[in-house]
Amino acid sequence: MVRFAHIADVHLGGWKQQPLQDLNFQSFKKAVDICINEKLDFVIIAGDLFDSAYPDIEILKKTFAEFKRFKDARLPCFIIAGSHDYSVSGKTFLDVLEKAGFCKNIENFEETENSIILNPTIHEGVALYGYPGKKASLEINDLRKIKLNDSPGMFKILMLHTTLDKARGTLPIDSIETDMLPKADYYALGHLHIDFQYNNFIYPGPIFPNNFQELEDLKHGSFYIVDTSLNDSLKKIELKIKEVVLISIKITNTTLATEKIISELDKRDIDDKIVLLRISGELESGKSSDIKFSQIEEFAKQKNAYFSLRNTHDLKTKEFELEVEIKNPENIEEEAINIYSEKNPSDFNKLISQLMNTLQIEKQEDEKNETFEKRLLEESKKVLRF
Repeated sequence: MVRFAHIADVHLGGWKQQPLQDLNFQSFKKAVDICINEKLDFVIIAGDLFDSAYPDIEILKKTFAEFKRFKDARLPCFIIAGSHDYSVSGKTFLDVLEKAGFCKNIENFEETENSIILNPTIHEGVALYGYPGKKASLEINDLRKIKLNDSPGMFKILMLHTTLDKARGTLPIDSIETDMLPKADYYALGHLHIDFQYNNFIYPGPIFPNNFQELEDLKHGSFYIVDTSLNDSLKKIELKIKEVVLISIKITNTTLATEKIISELDKRDIDDKIVLLRISGELESGKSSDIKFSQIEEFAKQKNAYFSLRNTHDLKTKEFELEVEIKNPENIEEEAINIYSEKNPSDFNKLISQLMNTLQIEKQEDEKNETFEKRLLEESKKVLRF
């Protein structure tokens, strides 16, 4: 009989907005508190402890302090890398945590011509096996070849950071077939940010929602405590840090939009809550930039909202047809620029091609979104000469 916590997808450092990054960490800290107070046998983290293989130093310092609490409480922690904190070099900050004695990375395998043999980490009658998640689901083909170096008589846990076919739903992504995985007593999964159970295949959900949609759908983070002595062995732990208030508004006229949104905010109790503004509709007049979002955010602050986020993905401008005769479809981009320049003469037209080339630069491996956006902006400024 064994009791352990199954945590996944912590994504420390994932939010670029500091208040939400703080909540993410608070949620993880609360999970650590619960694990220690429950006096568990061990904790497992099934990938993506960090949002990047190279997290910010402040994130590292706070994370190390929490793992030291695990060590001081003599609570073992077993971990694998996920698709975000995995590095093709094989070196990540998980190695630093392990060398400090705060956790054990259980990735341990041997490759043969036709298979990948996972070796167990043994802990008090439990055999833990793990294989890391990789960028772009590259672990899937490997998982179709894995086998377990058997540990007779032991409770077997297989930790994976991947997409399971039974959990994929309609997502157009590759997934590992459930029946191709070796037999284990418990499959500790991470990667999909969902609370999902299929037999003994478990996704516990993220420790904290990682984007607008997840805040809307999940509201808060979660993990599982597993007690194999019970018939109902799974106990879901909900990490409620801040309440989420969703305000959905449909607009057609941006001239009236600011006042309408503020009016809706004024009707709600948003004190110390995360406010999600989902704005949709087809604009019959005006443009989305006419909405005074800074004024809306200031009003939310005055009502003591913890933080406000907006989503305007479904706010569309009324479509109109542009009659343009394209003579050379094979070079449609250049011809479209030429036609635009003829109809809208400006010195700026000379920079359009350079700017488009600049905007096509790609995000580098393990480069944080914030760093990539800054690099893109700097390159664009060079083209625009300011």
